[in-house]
Amino acid sequence: MKLSGWGRYPLIEASTYAPRSEDDLRDILLSKKSVIARGNGRAYGDSAINADATLETRCLNRMISFDQTSGQLVAEAGVLLGDIVAAFLPRGWFPMVTPGTKFVTLGGAIAADVHGKNHHKEGSFRTCVDWIDIMGSDGEVHRCSWDEDRDLFDYTLGGMGLTGVILRAAIRLRSVESGWMRQRTIAAPNLSAALEAFEVEKNATYSVAWIDCCASNRNLGRSLVILGEHAKLSELPSSKAKEPFHKKTKWKISIPFDFPSIFLNRFSVRAFNNIYYQSGAKKIDVRLVDWDSYFYPLDSVLNWNRIYGRKGFSQFQCVFPLEQSEAGLTAILEEVASAGCGSFLAVLKRFGPQDSSFSFPMEGYTLALDFPINDKTLRLAEKLDQIVIDFKGRFYLAKDSRISAQTLRATDVRADKFCSVRNARGLSTRFASAQADRLVL
Repeated sequence: MKLSGWGRYPLIEASTYAPRSEDDLRDILLSKKSVIARGNGRAYGDSAINADATLETRCLNRMISFDQTSGQLVAEAGVLLGDIVAAFLPRGWFPMVTPGTKFVTLGGAIAADVHGKNHHKEGSFRTCVDWIDIMGSDGEVHRCSWDEDRDLFDYTLGGMGLTGVILRAAIRLRSVESGWMRQRTIAAPNLSAALEAFEVEKNATYSVAWIDCCASNRNLGRSLVILGEHAKLSELPSSKAKEPFHKKTKWKISIPFDFPSIFLNRFSVRAFNNIYYQSGAKKIDVRLVDWDSYFYPLDSVLNWNRIYGRKGFSQFQCVFPLEQSEAGLTAILEEVASAGCGSFLAVLKRFGPQDSSFSFPMEGYTLALDFPINDKTLRLAEKLDQIVIDFKGRFYLAKDSRISAQTLRATDVRADKFCSVRNARGLSTRFASAQADRLVL
């Protein structure tokens, strides 16, 4: 069958297998030249596709145990974060770190070492992982943790499934008093003001900005910086305090067909961005919003990737080191505005310090932009690649679908060490993906 990531680009002919047990998984792994695990297919590009054998892990989705005192959950890799929220938020527990979708699996969250709106304060997903069980190239299961086989642990977090098949893991959830968030919005008229807002509000637990990448000149980088805190029971009105974890069921919008390519043009995106900024600038008071709306706004639009048309889209996500962030972001935004290829899903976040073997985050600012696939946007992306190189940035492999091996190594000196570790452990001949082949990992 033809497989793709969430961006629907590239499309790759691949054989898929859906093991229902550890023994099934071992039999498939040992009978194939190479394999890669695939969770719910929410990596944007080709990182969870292997033409010879793509292992669908969604059937391995049991929650095994939970410690009500420590908040430690042991679960299989195919469990969705949304499953975890549904099971444990009514009991007062929520993921420590969550990306912008709840439809990612636990194994996928570990493989990408996902980050959320709280990285500046609480780090990436690795901070809540206690141990991981991985099936290696010999079919045997190896446990790794902060104290046991630390190298395998570190390289699995952010290793994009290339260190083995993640079977199960122990993670810690956070205790919360309600399912509500106290949200505050800051309207920043330009990039400098947005970055200043992040720095001034660095004690906020969660912070993220929608950024208008169509704006230019004195409005370059104008943004809505959105802060959030888990609401305490005492902060809720009586109507909500009676059932602090109850959320009304919302109607979900579903995109039933691929939008025509003409739908996303410089005029429609510019108009949307202007309306969105002006509307958001009027909502700067502190508001109570439910957890789903705050953390996962796009999940309410099913199949939203169809908006970009049948050719799909690519997400460009990079991070610049703190001292280079403003200059690097300015160069990116000027190039995008000049090209007239604005993205209406543009997200800016602040990262805190992180020292890890092959994970994406480093202290600085990360920008994510979505572009429909066409010749113009692909040419633009190559120009943006060079800006990331020039300003010492790096790329997020969970979102990548197109950078070259040369570009990866020009931006991430850790890539060759990652390859050496894979070779030394006999992993490179057994675990491979289309992305790994493209990037020579």
